[in-house]
Amino acid sequence: MNNKYVSFITDDHLLTCIGNLHNAYLKAKKNITKKSFYSNKVDTIKLTFDAKFNGIDEEELIQSEILRQIDKSINNSIGTFHEQILGGINGFEAGNLSGYDIKATDDTLFAEIKNKHNTMNSSAAEALFQKLARYADDYKKAKCYWVQILAKSSCCELWVGDINGKEYSHSRVYKISGDQFYALLSGQENALFQLYKALPGAIKDYLQSVEETEKNAENSALEEIRSATTITQKTVLDQITFENYSYYLGFDDL
Repeated sequence: MNNKYVSFITDDHLLTCIGNLHNAYLKAKKNITKKSFYSNKVDTIKLTFDAKFNGIDEEELIQSEILRQIDKSINNSIGTFHEQILGGINGFEAGNLSGYDIKATDDTLFAEIKNKHNTMNSSAAEALFQKLARYADDYKKAKCYWVQILAKSSCCELWVGDINGKEYSHSRVYKISGDQFYALLSGQENALFQLYKALPGAIKDYLQSVEETEKNAENSALEEIRSATTITQKTVLDQITFENYSYYLGFDDL
């Protein structure tokens, strides 16, 4: 395979995966309106400390808080990106909401991918083990994996543990780090490193291939708040506090 970016999937497949993730970012940005920004109540007391102790301008602070909300919504899309990348390796396919994230086309491997090692509580971990064990029992030649893209160590080992007071183990259920799972599927030890090194150039090429109007989307939350301050003459932080807590005692005097 004579590729520009990585050796284990085609250039077109990598660029398609980048495009899908880019669209997720655009959608996440567009979804942050003032209404959605306020939906969980903004902690303006904390923001006051952040602004004063860190020497940050109010508008920059609000923008960073908006970006934090966008980051929360994009985390699942990062996991989907890895599923799509791995599903492009010959002999494997992405699940596309089929109950697994990745499987071998000959049913000898099933995997559930989590972007970080600490994204599950004990109940979710128990449910995941039981699901992987069912795949292992139904497909006698299959090895089943809980994949942690960002694990605490490089590992591939049987998943044995005490979850919710019960001991769990299965001879063909494993937990595996992202680097080793990429290596397992691609047959190349440095596959995940290849992807890491290729991404800046591939992203640049992708962005050059799309229309300028498609490259960026702006959330409207801060602009909506700014518009209100031109009428009320409040600071940005006071405006947010008033719109979130005007029903609190004394706060209607802002």
